[in-house]
Amino acid sequence: MSETVNIKILLLVGDEAEVVADAPDPDTPVRYPAAEIAEAVGIPARELPGMRLVADADEQGRLSGWRRG
Repeated sequence: MSETVNIKILLLVGDEAEVVADAPDPDTPVRYPAAEIAEAVGIPARELPGMRLVADADEQGRLSGWRRG
């Protein structure tokens, strides 16, 4: 079972995007392939930093199903 979460893309590090939960006390940033996120939301990867998106978190907290909120 998955849960929908709001996330924020902090920055790009090489080919990866640093992602945190959109909450007052976000967890440590986690990196995901920037190209995967960019393709899912239909923008160039270089435009990801600062974006707020919605994703599905599985039972282990892994994110997928990136989309604009």
